[in-house]
Amino acid sequence: MTTPTVTKDRIVFSMSRSAPAVARVAPDTTIRLETADCFSDQVHGPDDVGRGLDWESVNPATGPVYVEGAAPGDVLVVRIERLEVGDHGVMCTGGGWGVLGDSIAELTWRFLSIADGRAGWEGGPRFAIRPMIGVIGVAPAGDDVPCGTPGPHGGNLDTRLIGAGATLCLPVQVDGALLAVGDLHAAMGDGEVAVTGVEVAGAATLHVSLRRDLALSGPLLENDELVATIASAATLDEAAASATAAMAELLHTRLSLDLADAVMLMSAVGEVRVSQMVDPLRTVRFEMPKAAYEPTCGPLL
Repeated sequence: MTTPTVTKDRIVFSMSRSAPAVARVAPDTTIRLETADCFSDQVHGPDDVGRGLDWESVNPATGPVYVEGAAPGDVLVVRIERLEVGDHGVMCTGGGWGVLGDSIAELTWRFLSIADGRAGWEGGPRFAIRPMIGVIGVAPAGDDVPCGTPGPHGGNLDTRLIGAGATLCLPVQVDGALLAVGDLHAAMGDGEVAVTGVEVAGAATLHVSLRRDLALSGPLLENDELVATIASAATLDEAAASATAAMAELLHTRLSLDLADAVMLMSAVGEVRVSQMVDPLRTVRFEMPKAAYEPTCGPLL
C-alpha cells in the first residue's frame, strides 16, 4: 500500500484550531509529510542572502493533518518511522541571533553539502548527520501559536531526540488534533546555540495513533533507551522545573511510586538536558533511563 503524502506547499505558519486540515487520516495510519526548511527554501547560497529574505515566511509546518476520532483529553502518539533530508543545508548565526549573537556583528551564513551521512561547509569540518524534527505539534485550544514557538502543544521543540525510531506523545487539545510538522535538521546539538541547526528540506514518515489511558500536560518522548518529559518556558530554570515535575508525576502515577521515592530515583539516575535556548521560549527535557525502573517496576508507558 502506498503511504499517503502531503506536499510541502500545504503549510501553516501558526498552530491553530481554525486552520483547515490538508489531509484526514484514521488512527493507526502511516503518513508522509514533505517539509521545506525553516527559511521556506529561500536560501541556497550567498546570492539568495544578498537578495534578502522574507522573514515573515520562516518556520513553515506542513499540515495540519486531522486525525479522525481525536478529541481533547486524548494523547496523539506519533512514531517517527523515517526521516529523509536533502543534499544541502544552511546555517546562520550572529547579528543578534543565537547565544553569542551579540559577539558576532554580522549575521553569518554557511552553506553545507550533505552526502554519505556527513555534512559540512567548504573549507570547514565534516561531521556525521543525525536527522531530527524541529517543529512538531498539534493545535492549541486557545490562541494561535506561531510555529517558531514551543509549548504544551509541541511546536518548535528543537529536541534532538525527535528522530527516527522515537515516539512523541502530544496531548490533544482540539478535535482532530491537527498535527503539523516542519523544520527538519540534518544535525543539531543540544542547545541549538547558533539559533539554527543544519536546516534542510526533507520528509517525515510518521505513524499516528491515539491513547486514552494516558494523561499528559505536555510533550513526552520515548525511544529504546529512555523516556523524556519536555517542557518550555520563558527561562531555562522554569522549563527545567516543569520538565522535572512532569516526570515526577508520571513516575508517581504510572508506577505507583511514592513521590519522594520518584524524586530520589530521578536524582540518582535521571538527567536534565537543555533542548534549545534560542527560541521565544526555552525548552528542557528530563530523561529517565528505562534500565533504572523497568526491571523492578515495569514499563512506564
